[in-house]
Amino acid sequence: MKMICLTLFASGCLFATAAQAGDKTKPLRVCLVSGSLEYDSDGSLNRFQKHLEKHYVAECSRAFIKTESDLPGLENLDACDVMLLFTRRLKITGEQLERVKKYCLAGKPIVGIRTASHAFQNWLDLDKEVLGGNYKGHYKEGPLCDVNFADQVKSHPILKGVQRFQSAGSLYKNTGLAKDVNILLTGSIPNHTEPIAWTRNYKGGRIFYTSLGHQKDFDDPNFVTLVASALFWTAQREPVVRKAP
Repeated sequence: MKMICLTLFASGCLFATAAQAGDKTKPLRVCLVSGSLEYDSDGSLNRFQKHLEKHYVAECSRAFIKTESDLPGLENLDACDVMLLFTRRLKITGEQLERVKKYCLAGKPIVGIRTASHAFQNWLDLDKEVLGGNYKGHYKEGPLCDVNFADQVKSHPILKGVQRFQSAGSLYKNTGLAKDVNILLTGSIPNHTEPIAWTRNYKGGRIFYTSLGHQKDFDDPNFVTLVASALFWTAQREPVVRKAP
């Protein structure tokens, strides 16, 4: 009997180990939530999805805008590992808004891009309450924004493979963040510097937000790497790169 128990125990350990090993190659499930017409989030996230699925073990589902009050596809939040939120002042209501709130307020992983700070006009508290931000508009368009590392954070996993770069997007005003955020990147234009990327833990879930996200940012490999790494980090997964065929 003792030998049988030991055998069963050993088999169970092997099964658990195999299951854990299998989890490492399981695709990261990303729900892309798009609705920022000003920045053509549909086009940018379409390109980003192709890059992510080609180079990483990941698969994306979509909730793309139909109108400012209709965002179909949000049922994909139920099965995703992380939400990538890139909407602007949408006015969804009822079941759609409640589905977003349920996801965010449950402490689930979120990556917020640019206008996610004011993602829903009828839920502006998302910025301070969940993302830890304090969006107060933006500076005039024109000067390129210099993207720099915040002090002593260059070793953060999200920044692996990311170099300093410039963004064509106007610099957002975001001073006065929540006290528990960890600032990763700052953005500078003449006479002004603002935090432009940070992490936070909210109700046990990992949050990443960046005010970057101009269309041209998605052409910069530094930005694309930043967002991809943030998706894996918030989901508490190691990035898994696809092997070349």
